[in-house]
Amino acid sequence: MLSPLQKANLYLSLFGFFKVPFIWLCRPKILKLDDKEVEVKIPLKRRTKNHLNSMYFGVLAVGADVAGGFLAMNKAEQQGEKISLAFKGVKGEFFKRPEADVHFKCVDGGVIDHMLESTLETGERINQDVTIIATCPSLHGEEAMAEFSLTLSIKKVA
Repeated sequence: MLSPLQKANLYLSLFGFFKVPFIWLCRPKILKLDDKEVEVKIPLKRRTKNHLNSMYFGVLAVGADVAGGFLAMNKAEQQGEKISLAFKGVKGEFFKRPEADVHFKCVDGGVIDHMLESTLETGERINQDVTIIATCPSLHGEEAMAEFSLTLSIKKVA
């Protein structure tokens, strides 16, 4: 029997393989998942690094996407609801070069709960910013390497 975290990682791997192959290529792994937060790790490997031996900008965007989107998808599934999920905007600030495995953390579970409640009540598309912090714990502890603000857009599927 798979644990909830193992199920989440299997779902993420299959979703990436069949729906968004670039996610699958980056090999993200969910380290923590609960009602308030998600933490995703992407390893620094040949296919995820740039010419400076740090994580490629596009891969950092994938990590932010997975961390921000998976929490919403998981919460909707727990409620037995289907949602349409997209990102309508992205802002990123880069502070240091991430030269090791990168952890992406989103702690906006409460914001996402409110968004789900609103779209399930009204059927309208709801847009709200969620924040994702990228760190390299093996090199710099909890010091942020980058911070992303993604405009999460969700709507109940009829």
